[in-house]
Amino acid sequence: MTKSPSSKLRIGVIGCGSISLAYMRNAPLFRDVAITACADLHREAAERRGAEFGLRVSDVDALISDPEIDLILNLTIPAAHYDISSRALAEGKHVFTEKPLGVNAAEGRALVEAATAKGLAIGSAPDTFLGAAGRRARRLMEAGIIGKPVTGTAFMMGRGMEHWHPDPSFYYQPGAGPVLDMGPYYLTMMVNLLGPIRRVQAVATSGQEDRLITADGPKKGTTFKVGTPTSVLSLLEFACGATVTFGASWDVFRHSNHPIELHGTEGSLRLPDPDTFGGVIGLSRRGAEWEEMNTANDLYGAINWPVVNPDRANYRMVGLADLARSLVEGRPARASGLLALHVLEVMEAILKAGETGVAQTITTAVTQPAELKENEAESLLA
Repeated sequence: MTKSPSSKLRIGVIGCGSISLAYMRNAPLFRDVAITACADLHREAAERRGAEFGLRVSDVDALISDPEIDLILNLTIPAAHYDISSRALAEGKHVFTEKPLGVNAAEGRALVEAATAKGLAIGSAPDTFLGAAGRRARRLMEAGIIGKPVTGTAFMMGRGMEHWHPDPSFYYQPGAGPVLDMGPYYLTMMVNLLGPIRRVQAVATSGQEDRLITADGPKKGTTFKVGTPTSVLSLLEFACGATVTFGASWDVFRHSNHPIELHGTEGSLRLPDPDTFGGVIGLSRRGAEWEEMNTANDLYGAINWPVVNPDRANYRMVGLADLARSLVEGRPARASGLLALHVLEVMEAILKAGETGVAQTITTAVTQPAELKENEAESLLA
């Protein structure tokens, strides 16, 4: 299904929690999209967002079948992603969903196949790789600045959620954990820079059997059981031949590892937190001192979030804007469902390798997303 170049993609949001605020604030920045309606199982949440952004408020079932909606933006909890997305596709709607695409690769694969069968587009967060830092890093990689990529490291490490979340136990159960919660940002960025992953190996452990909740709330001072590994160290083998060590842990008080470092035959590239759209990139040419490049003045790199006391760049919606443009141009979207499925299969494989000790081969056939060049990125703006 293609879209007229002169019409905006009419978007209905399902799920009006905290993440919806970023999408709704950012939507007016982009030329080809317009959020027109919203729904939530808790109608008061939809009414609050509707009043705040001038949106028509609906219920979930009506919005999915609404003929005035072209695309469903699925911002529900992960357990509901498959149900909402599959129903939207069945009603002939394009879909863009928050990560993950589904709770497992089987769900993700079914969604991608359903979209393909009906000639519809499905996309998924994260789209942070299309931000200022991701584009600058991709530009450098395309220019061969580090030569042939050989190896690298990626680290997502912290103490977990119980010190700030009043009821964090769900983060520590099967279907969650540091790999599935934060892995999409790191893995998507690396696939953007290096191409697809073909094999993984991993070891996994947990630092504590029980966690103590120290955040304010009714459960402060209570403990809960940990049901999934909280420290996972994996080895990723990319189709291009590069290998990257990826560590994800909620057992670390403090560390000095950079989020992502890539090393090649001519130099090294250092990336900021891939959960943001901007930040400082470091480049070392053949062992020289690091050259730092702040992307705050680049497109989609300016600090704008949170609304009060902003400290990072947040341009959620750029991936959806690119998907809308892809419908006009008849090309694959960059933050595609197929890319999200590949990342979801990789995360499942990491956890299975950690459990079994057996290397896992990745079967999803995906290509490296097309580079989002500066003129294209600018053309998405209103």
